[in-house]
Amino acid sequence: MPRFKNFFMSGPAPIRRTLQYLEGGQIQLRDEVRIVCMYWRDRDFAHKGAREFVFWNYPQLQYKNPHVQFLTFTNYMPTPVIQAYLENGQKVLLDVFDNTRHEIHERVRKTIGKSEEILAAEAVARQTIANPANFGKGFPRHCICEVPGQIPCSNVVPFPKEMRRKFYENPYDVDSPMKEE
Repeated sequence: MPRFKNFFMSGPAPIRRTLQYLEGGQIQLRDEVRIVCMYWRDRDFAHKGAREFVFWNYPQLQYKNPHVQFLTFTNYMPTPVIQAYLENGQKVLLDVFDNTRHEIHERVRKTIGKSEEILAAEAVARQTIANPANFGKGFPRHCICEVPGQIPCSNVVPFPKEMRRKFYENPYDVDSPMKEE
């Protein structure tokens, strides 16, 4: 029996290590953000919100944004600060002195996070590209007949009479199997 059987679920708040918790993060950073640094102190009361944000929300940020580098610096600055470096060399500085973790969360989401409209547009674009059942104008396939295993277009190859509805429903047709005799 392994010695560290329950090591994964030990420590303070082991729920932070579950996949369901990590996927529950609500902040997706903009594409321009490359590095996010968080500065906070261990024992100052005004840094309590920053400590809690790092403890509860930083793992979700890291999981939702794998292309961004995240750094934390403890006992380095006198005030808690979040600093984001953009790809064009600019810095975004957020002073989070004496804020709760929820206030910090909302501020990060509004300042360097993607808006609801952008997230919705990306979800629609991802759905339309990823779904192979879509066809028509603006999609990779113009017609369903281009999918292997489907019946060819009726304007190119006519359907057999057995596959036509009017063949069965028209009792006056000469070739109909339902013809009254």
